[in-house]
Amino acid sequence: MGTAPLRLAHRGDWRVAPENTVQGLLAAMRIPGCDGVEFDVRMSADGIPVLIHDETLARVQHRAGRVDRMPAADLAAFGVPSLADVLGALPAGAFLDVELKGEGHGDATSEVLLAARGTAGMRAVVSSFDPPTLASMADRLPGWDRWLNALDLSPGTMSLALGLGCSGVAVLWGGLTPGRIRAAREARLDVAAWTVRRLATFERLGRLGVVACCVEAGALDG
Repeated sequence: MGTAPLRLAHRGDWRVAPENTVQGLLAAMRIPGCDGVEFDVRMSADGIPVLIHDETLARVQHRAGRVDRMPAADLAAFGVPSLADVLGALPAGAFLDVELKGEGHGDATSEVLLAARGTAGMRAVVSSFDPPTLASMADRLPGWDRWLNALDLSPGTMSLALGLGCSGVAVLWGGLTPGRIRAAREARLDVAAWTVRRLATFERLGRLGVVACCVEAGALDG
């Protein structure tokens, strides 16, 4: 990954297009210095992985309805793309942080990821706050890096990540300290940070050894 952290656009560049859309993700990849994107994946009612952060369409799409109760075709009509369509549109060199949300991620999700980035997970990780979801991906994506998402880098967080066989932990940036980052590196865990909005914060975290930052605003354009 080099000495500078990967700069990953948080849900794309939602200043240009809505978050977690093909247009927003591609807009982020046109920004100089942007290495890749972070996006959220949930399961539709008919078992198709789609890109959306929330459980409902209320905040972004301004529509009523739960994601897990709508088929992918209906979601697409409201601007929620499938994971397959997004991966087909993104440049092959874009680094991907695929955050899995909700329940039901299994073969349907892993098969799409394998088709796009292969068994080694080329320039990609899967991440989640949900330990069972990360465990379910261990056998399905054995060559892929997995990151446990967490609010802090406590010993408990590191122990959980190691127990799940994760290669890294992605932590709310304010919960990172030099000592904790050192401890994680000594445990052979990569440390990523979210969500960074200032270039100075991005640069400071890089000096501390963070391998990737999920960024917005000034940290995306810097």
